[in-house]
Amino acid sequence: MPEHTPEDSAPAPLVDIVLPVEQSEHVSAWKTAIAEKLALAEERIVDMRLRKHSIDARQRQIKVQLRIEVGLDQALTPEPQLKPLYECPAADAKNMLVIGCGPAGMFAALRALELGLKPIILERGKDASARRFDLGPILKKGTVIEDSNYCFGEGGAGTFSDGKLYTRVKKRGPIRDIYETLVAHGAPERILIDAHPHIGSNLLPKVVMAMRQSILEAGGEVHFGAKVNQFILNDGRICGVTTADGREFLSDHTILATGHSARDIYQQLDTQNVRLEQKPFAVGVRIEHPQPLIDSTQYHYPIGQERPQLLPAASYRLATKIDNRGVHSFCMCPGGFIVPAATENDEVVVNGMSLARRDSPFANSGMVVSVEPEDTVPLQAEHGVLAGIAFQKQLEIAAKKAGGGGQVAPGQRVTDFLEGKTSADLPKTSYFPGIQSARLDAIMPEWIVSRMRRGLTLFGEQMRGYITEECNLIGFETRTSSPVRVPRNPDSLQHPDIAGLYPCGEGAGYAGGIVSAALDGIRCAEAAAGH
Repeated sequence: MPEHTPEDSAPAPLVDIVLPVEQSEHVSAWKTAIAEKLALAEERIVDMRLRKHSIDARQRQIKVQLRIEVGLDQALTPEPQLKPLYECPAADAKNMLVIGCGPAGMFAALRALELGLKPIILERGKDASARRFDLGPILKKGTVIEDSNYCFGEGGAGTFSDGKLYTRVKKRGPIRDIYETLVAHGAPERILIDAHPHIGSNLLPKVVMAMRQSILEAGGEVHFGAKVNQFILNDGRICGVTTADGREFLSDHTILATGHSARDIYQQLDTQNVRLEQKPFAVGVRIEHPQPLIDSTQYHYPIGQERPQLLPAASYRLATKIDNRGVHSFCMCPGGFIVPAATENDEVVVNGMSLARRDSPFANSGMVVSVEPEDTVPLQAEHGVLAGIAFQKQLEIAAKKAGGGGQVAPGQRVTDFLEGKTSADLPKTSYFPGIQSARLDAIMPEWIVSRMRRGLTLFGEQMRGYITEECNLIGFETRTSSPVRVPRNPDSLQHPDIAGLYPCGEGAGYAGGIVSAALDGIRCAEAAAGH
């Protein structure tokens, strides 16, 4: 974890206050509210430092909740500077292979260094800088570079996403340490304060490149273009892997952190008779509104009124259960863009992202229905444990066909989706490759469509203006999580049948987002090191 300098001192009092949004950035208002809450003279408040910031928009009068560190009668100790500090392992240190350079893999590697192991990261894609150039063909020509795209490459699928850090995972590890590590590598310090922190796709690549530099400077290795094509197994133990370009990497400890879209890895594991399990996932669409509409709904002011400058682009979270299946929003991107997330050229997949400023005129979110293993029974005879992947793939191929070519995606007004008719035209969209009017309700399975219609109708009752002709549905959002779990022992974190193999992160079915994946990477590194 990052070094703190100077030495931490005893903590000063923390005081929680609530202010109207228009007063929330005035330190004089802070001091008055703190003095009133502590029942003391304002003169005793010598210093203040913001520790937590969250917006409460549940009522018409929007409030801001602040947690402030208070220096009573004396100044606060200067804020510690966060900086990366990782020591090189000993010359005879054991290697730890890490398959995948997403958040799980990178945090596993950093933790391995702290524990005296030498991490060797194998990543099929390119570094974040080179990877950015490979996004051009998919956006402009509709051509997917299959090992370097929005899903594969340094930083994983999160690198060119919204960079959301908020997680409801509270019991898996030190979330604050994750944030501090990111700040030490260039993330905005604001993520230490905001209740729902995010970095933004314009800043996150620089952060992951700095993390890679820390790994290299401390004696670790990072190999790009290193696509694993076989696991070296011997008598119930993993001894290493081979890559598609003929290289061999040996280690008694291998962390499998490939992300949710590395389908060839699942196929290879299945081919080598490594036990896998089906798990629930979710599929659906991207739903896109004008951001001002979401702002007016969430902040309780008339449509057409400009959003107050102190308020960020509004977000939402919606969820219900219909006929024993969840229907919910997913990865909501206020002020964001819809992007093509396909990993092969015969498919169309959509996902969301946003920049740090979140200043796009559009708001988008996944709107998905949960899929249980029993929903894929018709595919299990042919595809076995990989039936969920086959289910995803069917939708992705159908989207490609309905879009008409390249990465053009099928679209439908939400009102037309509810009424079961073709959209004569479509509203403007942030999706750069473009959209083509299509009957999404006729492409998706009926059991998904019926639940989504009922869910959308309910959400429209909960959020004024949510169901509007200005809203697009764009198909399909299929990569919410992995449909496959690579099982592991809950204590050792090793595969039950393969000693030394540590399934990790989203791709193995144990995380769902940047922070939870990072925490899982740390846990797996500690398990591999015997801690």
